[in-house]
Amino acid sequence: MSIKIYIFDLNSAIKIMGKKFLLLLVTILVFSVNKISSQEGLPIYSDYLTDNYYLLYPSMAGVSNCTKVRFTGRKQWMDQGLSPNLQTVSVNGRVGDSKSALGAIAFKDENGYHSQTGAYFTYAHHIMFSRSELDIDMLSFGLSAGLIQYKLDESTFLAGGFDPLISGIEQSATDFNLDFGFSYQYLDFYAHAAIKNLLNNDGINFNEQGLSYNNLRTYLFTTGYLFSDNSQTWNYEPSIMFAHKDATKETFLDLNLKVYREMDFGRLWAGLSYRNSFDGAEYLDSEDQIKTQKLTYITPMLGLEFNSFVFAYSFAYQSNSVVFDNGGYHQITLGFNLGCRKARYNCNCPWLK
Repeated sequence: MSIKIYIFDLNSAIKIMGKKFLLLLVTILVFSVNKISSQEGLPIYSDYLTDNYYLLYPSMAGVSNCTKVRFTGRKQWMDQGLSPNLQTVSVNGRVGDSKSALGAIAFKDENGYHSQTGAYFTYAHHIMFSRSELDIDMLSFGLSAGLIQYKLDESTFLAGGFDPLISGIEQSATDFNLDFGFSYQYLDFYAHAAIKNLLNNDGINFNEQGLSYNNLRTYLFTTGYLFSDNSQTWNYEPSIMFAHKDATKETFLDLNLKVYREMDFGRLWAGLSYRNSFDGAEYLDSEDQIKTQKLTYITPMLGLEFNSFVFAYSFAYQSNSVVFDNGGYHQITLGFNLGCRKARYNCNCPWLK
């Protein structure tokens, strides 16, 4: 069998294919759901709030007037080598002046002897309903495909001698993954939805009873609105994010508020996020009484946009009564906005600039 490689102009091809290309991708997605396996993929933390909605929603690729490059680093227990940590790098932007956009995400997620390393590639398509670009009325679709390598390092588990249940080696598996999402933006209002991990898992993940499950689908929904004062100097953005994991029936909600201050050099902002789980865990208190607590996180954050440079810091603190450790998660985001075009929309929306 011979392989032929054709070289063509990407801008022209995308303009010609447009909606047909997106429809083809969705069709492939639907027929592949029950035939291919996948791993859990990129964890859902608060990093999407640091000007990085693309991490959760493929449809947000290329929404901004600029090509966005973002780096994030998240770590708990700074003095521990095997503590939970996550690093991501992402880039997304429009393809020329077309309605299409491309994006890519690479990440590494470690927690003790477990780790995941993966990369996603995204195609997004944006449809304008408004008669001009002065007022935004836009519907966006996005599809991400990725490879995720899952590892479990058991090389140091046999210090006490032979154990038939431990292999003593580094186990690994690589699987394919698909995420699909859409976004709608009207003036200062936005709504996003996504289905992550559309494909079945091959059974390498286990729950607390040691039983494998192959459904890692997660449903996400976010909505918010930007309020501005008369001077357009101060902007206020309340939002919510809802997440539901299909197999384990875990559900949680983020309540978020961000405040922006427009400056001559760019933008300053501060925010607060409160995450509450709807699922509880039982525990015994000091009087041996059974009580239930639900996972809660409080995450304050600060950010700065100076010309084309972006910096943000957040600290996630678990506020439950019974916790393994009082240490929280530190996260830093660094970013660059490249190839920025003239502002197209009459909106102070930070996610568009």
